[in-house]
Amino acid sequence: MEKVKKQVSTDMTKGSPAKLICLFALPLLAGNVLQQFYNMVDSIVVGNFVGDAALAAVGTGFPVIFMLVSLFMGMSTGATVMISQYYGAGDRERMKKTIGTIYNAMMIGAIPLTVAGILLAGPLLRLMNVPEDAFGMARTYVMVVFAGVVGNLGYNVNAGILQGLGNSKTPLLFLSIACGMNVVLDLLFVAVFHWGVFGAAFATIIAQFCSWVFGILYINKHYPDLHIHPFRKNFDRRLFAQAMKLGIPSGIQQALFSVGIMVLQTLINRYDTAFIAGFQGANKLDTFSFMPVQSFSIAMTTYVGQNIGAGKMERVNRGLLAGTAMSAGVNVVMALVLIPLGGVCMRMFSQDLAVIEAGCAYLNRVMPFYFIFSFLSLLNAVMRGAGETVVPMVSTLLSLWLVRLPAAYWLADHFGRDNLFYCYAIGWTVGLLLAGAYYLTGRWKRKSLIAGGASA
Repeated sequence: MEKVKKQVSTDMTKGSPAKLICLFALPLLAGNVLQQFYNMVDSIVVGNFVGDAALAAVGTGFPVIFMLVSLFMGMSTGATVMISQYYGAGDRERMKKTIGTIYNAMMIGAIPLTVAGILLAGPLLRLMNVPEDAFGMARTYVMVVFAGVVGNLGYNVNAGILQGLGNSKTPLLFLSIACGMNVVLDLLFVAVFHWGVFGAAFATIIAQFCSWVFGILYINKHYPDLHIHPFRKNFDRRLFAQAMKLGIPSGIQQALFSVGIMVLQTLINRYDTAFIAGFQGANKLDTFSFMPVQSFSIAMTTYVGQNIGAGKMERVNRGLLAGTAMSAGVNVVMALVLIPLGGVCMRMFSQDLAVIEAGCAYLNRVMPFYFIFSFLSLLNAVMRGAGETVVPMVSTLLSLWLVRLPAAYWLADHFGRDNLFYCYAIGWTVGLLLAGAYYLTGRWKRKSLIAGGASA
């Protein structure tokens, strides 16, 4: 076990917090860049080879996919927290049982999720008021992606396992393979075979499935004591209950957050196809600011989990300060790049001036405030790593449903459609105040799965 740990795992309970978090986050950031490029390929290919309606269809279909998948993706969050704490405590047996239990749950849950996604694609898109010229293509995209959703779930569970072990580099390898496959297959299916959005979705599920399988093979080879048997019954009810206790709040948060995105999308869909396409294109660009935040947040969750599992609570605050400073710093740099160059970047998606102007309206009103989102996300990551997943859910959802969405509609009605995007900064600020107030109480420190970590 010690030999394997040295080769492919990182012990984050010793050494400089800033260095550990940064080195762990960099592969995650590279992976997120690839993931965004992976997603952008669909948009770029269909936008240029099919048209603006297809670009709007692919972007509009994403919230539906994310909403249904996120309920199950809470399992990967639960896996990361549990495995990181058990790793810090040196409990190899519980790590193995946790992996087996989560895999069993994922394989069973993938079946109803696939059926639900295919059947609900049309009705959910109707609720979002998707324009008729994009509706049929959006429904096709969502249905095809859900037909192969098990690959998406499997990749994310594998990534959660490896991240809990302190290994953030290997998921980057799997994602690189998937990204390369997706680019080639997108061009083949859409540009050569002319399969439209069906081809883009089909390329996506093939790439995700291959990435999932490669992940299983890697884990089984390099972590033989944690061997994954996808189709073997290896279920522990108590560990499953613990994983659900940790994962369900995160899953609900992501699901309701995606519903909120759909509600905002419904507002966007009041306007013309060019405005919708501009919003979708700008969303792809602004993800380059979201990605560093997400990367540092995942690194922070693993860092906190391992240190609490090892009973080293004094290292947690040091890690939070270092992670927040790095994350916010990257966001400031990205704002300085994307705001002046927004028009140039938007031309990757469309040459239509109306689409470009709509995308720039979004970037100019969201990017300057991303540092607020950094503070909020890192605070929530610390609490998740400690085992407190309810408060991050509550603060995120309240800031979205009670603040951001009402603000978006009010701003649109009173100040015009371009200014509705200020709702992001307003929502993030309220979420930060809620999460920060709870963090200062220190109650999250008592949520550890490990007795030693809790007492520390």
